[in-house]
Amino acid sequence: MRRVVVTGLGAITPLGAGIQSTWRRLLASESGLVSLAHRSLQDLKWNGLPSTVAGIVPVPPADGSHSRFKTDELWRADDYFKASEQRRMSTFAQYAVAATDMALKDAGWKPTRQEELDVTGVCLGSGIGNLHDMYETSVDFERDGYKKVLPWFVPKILINLAAGHIAMQYGFRGPNHAATTACTTGAHSIGDASRFIAFGDADVMVAGGAESCIHPLTFAGFGRSKSLSRAFNDNPRASSRPFDAERDGFVVGEGAAVLVLEELEHAKARGANVLAEIRGYGCSGDAHHVTAPRGDGSGALAAMKRALKNAGLKPEEVDYINAHATGTPTGDVAEAAAIRSLMMGEQGMENESQVTVSSTKGAIGHLLGAAGSIEAVFSILAIRDNVVPPTLNLKRPDVGPQFNFVPHEAQQKKVKVAVSNSFGFGGTNASLVFSQLD
Repeated sequence: MRRVVVTGLGAITPLGAGIQSTWRRLLASESGLVSLAHRSLQDLKWNGLPSTVAGIVPVPPADGSHSRFKTDELWRADDYFKASEQRRMSTFAQYAVAATDMALKDAGWKPTRQEELDVTGVCLGSGIGNLHDMYETSVDFERDGYKKVLPWFVPKILINLAAGHIAMQYGFRGPNHAATTACTTGAHSIGDASRFIAFGDADVMVAGGAESCIHPLTFAGFGRSKSLSRAFNDNPRASSRPFDAERDGFVVGEGAAVLVLEELEHAKARGANVLAEIRGYGCSGDAHHVTAPRGDGSGALAAMKRALKNAGLKPEEVDYINAHATGTPTGDVAEAAAIRSLMMGEQGMENESQVTVSSTKGAIGHLLGAAGSIEAVFSILAIRDNVVPPTLNLKRPDVGPQFNFVPHEAQQKKVKVAVSNSFGFGGTNASLVFSQLD
């Protein structure tokens, strides 16, 4: 089996447009969560929603006021696309293409020869994608009929068009694939892409997830299912509380994260900078409930076990786990139970406090289809820099195990092996194992 490494990263998140700004702010315990309450003044559909907080990609202030972000850390679609392209491309696809540009530059991969383009592919998906155009076009069609449906309506709502735009822009003619597995999408995309390389279908893959569904219907739908945090609308930065006793749901976020994956010998031959190796990938299904995990965390445990078996590693060799932990009352308990079963088993650690776990959703919210990819990025950066990102808003853990949950502030720690967990509605689970390159 061919070995797969990571050689490039790109991201657009509520903490900034770019890897450096996002990582720096995350380690500084900053938050990208903001209030959306003001939107009800412009759009009545935002009235009456139980949750009014979100993780929003920062853009230049409309009124020209000062921003806490530097100019080059703000999202400007004009930096990447012509006006005509923006009209024809969904926001989640724009994020995906821009994050890919960053990742390819980071990797130094600029293929021009046909044989290079033929072995470079894309595996990138979204959980919901473009809800805005779906909603607005439905309303227009109901009111005014056929002529109100724009020619590019269908291409704007198809999940796989983010991957399609990337392939067309760069001429990549390798595998063109899009996962859409709810909040596990980003992790599945990376894991699937790694297997395309491992089995010889490609030498290089662009992999990740993208999401932008900050729309009142999103908040109404998740609100009706009682999934969203609503107790901290007046204090947005405190609203996402993984593992904390006061958690009451997740916070919707938006953005994209992209990894450039490469066959090891291919990367070495061109002198690429290897950030980490993808050692393992494991998947499972709960077969239990539409939105809730099994209470004992057995589905999550199965995914982690399979990932470590695939990696040829033992639980005690894991230095850091980036948890899926969204801040829901039941989900965090189930994942903590799964991690305890994994790490404290027969060959596990002797003391729960030795297990280092954090959830970065406290800082950026839940990026849905992009969550698994940005959390994979954070796991890789933890290996690169030997630092573990914090779990914000964690005042009183109540999920059972007494792990080192890295509350409030980042911690220096030697990280040779990291696990990144992602779980989604429908009971779909995935775990990724990254390590330093031997």
